[in-house]
Amino acid sequence: MSRIGNRIITVPAGVTVEEQDGIVTVKGPKGELKQAMLKDISMKVEGTEITLERSNENAKAMHGTMNSLVNNMIIGVTKGYEKTLETIGVGYRFNVQGKKLVINAGYSHPVTMAVPEGLTVEANGNTEITIKGIDKVLVGEFAANVRKVRPPEPYKGKGIRYKDEHVRRKEGKKAA
Repeated sequence: MSRIGNRIITVPAGVTVEEQDGIVTVKGPKGELKQAMLKDISMKVEGTEITLERSNENAKAMHGTMNSLVNNMIIGVTKGYEKTLETIGVGYRFNVQGKKLVINAGYSHPVTMAVPEGLTVEANGNTEITIKGIDKVLVGEFAANVRKVRPPEPYKGKGIRYKDEHVRRKEGKKAA
């Protein structure tokens, strides 16, 4: 029995959720998101409550996934999502130039990344950025790609990391 799939989703005021031809559309104060319904799963909207039901046991694995996707879309159009990244290391810095993010991460050249449509990147100083958007997947994916430029290394802790991330440190070589 899927516990997350059976969860009842409450729709806050100012948000509309509708399904048409297998596509869920969520509209809210921050924007609009669309998601294709997964196979064998149906959605019932009753006032301010949404319930998802599966038609057979084969859809059991995707029941909770679809429930979470719809819930994340509702949170995205009301509150939005954000991730904060920081750099640690001498000369490591972020620079936001319009729709481009320039990263100096110890390479011989700066790394330039285009900010995807629907996201905003704000610089909180030279060593910290905040990625904001309404789509949880897009925010997380772009943050992971920025982190992938120079992941934190375990000896000195240098690199790009999430603000709340704990990097396990290793002890270096012992002198003889």
